[in-house]
Amino acid sequence: MAKYNENKPVHTGDPVVETKRTYIEHRAYWMALLRDEVRKAGGDMEKVGRAAIRRCGCFQIDENFRDKMNDKTSLKEFGDLFMAEPIGFENKAVEMTEDVMHVEMHYCPLLNAWRKLGFSDEDCALFCDIAMEGDRQFAQ
Repeated sequence: MAKYNENKPVHTGDPVVETKRTYIEHRAYWMALLRDEVRKAGGDMEKVGRAAIRRCGCFQIDENFRDKMNDKTSLKEFGDLFMAEPIGFENKAVEMTEDVMHVEMHYCPLLNAWRKLGFSDEDCALFCDIAMEGDRQFAQ
C-alpha cells in the first residue's frame, strides 16, 4: 500500500483545478463519514455505497460524456474526452484504444481527504474501490 503515501499533486496553482479538488475532497468526506456512521449503526455501507455510486456513474456518463460523443459506444472517444478535461485528479493515459482504456492515477483528491480524516491505508483502499464503482460505469 505504499502507493497511497505518494499521493501528492504535481500541478498546483490553477484556481479552477484547486476549486474542483476542494469539491471532490468534500465529496470524499461525505462518503467516508457516512460509511463510518453506517458501520457504527450495524449497517453494510459497502454494499449500499457500491450500488449508489454505480447509479451515480450511470447518469454522470450520460450527462458529461455521451452527449458530446459522436459514437456513443466508442471507448477511445470516451477516453479522449475523459482525459481532456482537468478535473482535479492527476492521471496519465497509458493505453487508449477501442478495446483498452488504461489510466494511471498519480493524485487523487478523494484519497487526500480520507488521509486528512485519519483513515488507515486499508480503509482508503476500500473507499477507493467503492468510489471506482462510478468510474466503472463509464466503461460500460
